[in-house]
Amino acid sequence: MRNKPCVVAVIGGGPAGLMAAEVLIQGGARVDLYDAMPTVGRKFLMAGKGGMNITHAEPAEAFLSRYGARRAQIKPLLDAFGPEALREWVHGLGITTFVGTSGRVFPADMKAAPLLRAWLHRLRKDGVHFHMRHRWCGWDEESRSGRKDGVLRFATAQAERTVHADAVVLALGGGSWAKLGSDGAWAALLTQRGIPVAPLRPANCGFDVGWSEHFSKKFAGHPLKSVTVTFTDAAGTSHRRQGDLMVTANGVEGGLIYALSALLRDGIAATGAAVIYLDLAAGKDLSRVITEVAHPRGSRSMASHLQSRANIKGVKTGLLRELLPPADFDYPERLAAAIKSLPLRLIAPRPLDEAISSAGGVAFEALDEHLMVRAMPGVFCAGEMLDWEAPTGGYLLTACFASGRSAGMGAQAWLECMYNSSLTEGLK
Repeated sequence: MRNKPCVVAVIGGGPAGLMAAEVLIQGGARVDLYDAMPTVGRKFLMAGKGGMNITHAEPAEAFLSRYGARRAQIKPLLDAFGPEALREWVHGLGITTFVGTSGRVFPADMKAAPLLRAWLHRLRKDGVHFHMRHRWCGWDEESRSGRKDGVLRFATAQAERTVHADAVVLALGGGSWAKLGSDGAWAALLTQRGIPVAPLRPANCGFDVGWSEHFSKKFAGHPLKSVTVTFTDAAGTSHRRQGDLMVTANGVEGGLIYALSALLRDGIAATGAAVIYLDLAAGKDLSRVITEVAHPRGSRSMASHLQSRANIKGVKTGLLRELLPPADFDYPERLAAAIKSLPLRLIAPRPLDEAISSAGGVAFEALDEHLMVRAMPGVFCAGEMLDWEAPTGGYLLTACFASGRSAGMGAQAWLECMYNSSLTEGLK
């Protein structure tokens, strides 16, 4: 029997860190969770303000496809703890869930706070120790390997504090929404130790267009309802989605844009711009729109004519005025073609701190199958700080929970292995 439990430091109080802490405390470790913020789960609560989208109920293959280039690395995590397991776990906290019409899964009350409160109550009851306002500053310089003696450094309001841990789970988030704690400052600490970290980039973000001052002032904050966005990527694959997006002071954002943000961002990085095509009259074919637009308008203004004949009004009319040469309004075929396929040139993603999530992070190639850093035995990484991305719709949270669970289980297994090894050596 051990004389005392192993001590594990979990750094980061988002879903991944909390899940790792839960696995470890239930496995018998002493768990100390550290976070730079005054309270945990701040980004989790913010994400739930518009309705807490926990996961998605679509078929497994479709679900997995949302992780793009990293689907192979995310698959084993979801195989062990996927959408259905996550829903059952939520139910275990006394929170019921339902599947919306879009397939998204929500708590019955649509709120994040009750779920987080129930979870934290259980974690504290199980014995997790929470240390708030502790900003991780890396390892003690005398511990050059990062694991030699497991000495961690934290900045607190009073003074710097050093902490010993037998294992460490890093779940420090990505680089978006810095005011909520995810500032990406950890990247420099890991690269100094030789751990490959892909640059953090905005994901699920808006894009700049470069509106005229007139259009920006008049239409910023206006939704574009029931439009179809088409985009052809560098490989020649056409992507087509229908829904809503939002005009901003600088460009566009919203669900339709977020779903394509990785492709759009990478396209801009490669060529300097990305062009999407907006169908402002989804559900009507081109010939019908031509007929409607070509109808004599008499003394009516063009705006009144477009509204009455083609249901094009408000911000949609404004977009046409913003993007088309004035002469095109005199040619029904040109105007109708623009209504059905209006080119919109995106010139830059919005800054990382404005993004819902981030791409980039610790390379999976630097980790083993249990998410342990190969060069730093006993150090595990989880959550958004790993190099993956996914669209909104529950995919982000699901992978964060799953990776936190995997890292926690990996740390538990590693500690058990270390204990058994030392026991064997002691018997020789």
